[in-house]
Amino acid sequence: MAYLIDLKTFTDKRGNLTVIEKVLPFETKRIFYIYGVDSSVRGGHRHKKTIQAAICLTGSCEIYNNDGNTEQQFLLDAPHKCLVLEPSDWHTMSNFTENAILMVLASEYYEQEDYIFKPYSND
Repeated sequence: MAYLIDLKTFTDKRGNLTVIEKVLPFETKRIFYIYGVDSSVRGGHRHKKTIQAAICLTGSCEIYNNDGNTEQQFLLDAPHKCLVLEPSDWHTMSNFTENAILMVLASEYYEQEDYIFKPYSND
């Protein structure tokens, strides 16, 4: 099941510094970011083995998640919010603000065979 981590942030008069260190349940093998999104819905898949951590660095977006038992909706609207998605988490990303940059850290390198696009049945 997906869950949020509040990343440690140091703030003073010079600004903010947010750290991603020793909090993710995996070693990062891949980093990508999504930006310039129109009204499209992104994602629409889950994985066989990849764990992901999503952080909206600027702006905001929503992530819908379904792990086959529970449906959840997350708003990522601050760079200290980190959403961890387990392999079983079928998810979509939508409602990106114009300035949104969504960074994703992944536990595995890209492999097309790792993706499962069929959503869970609502039976």
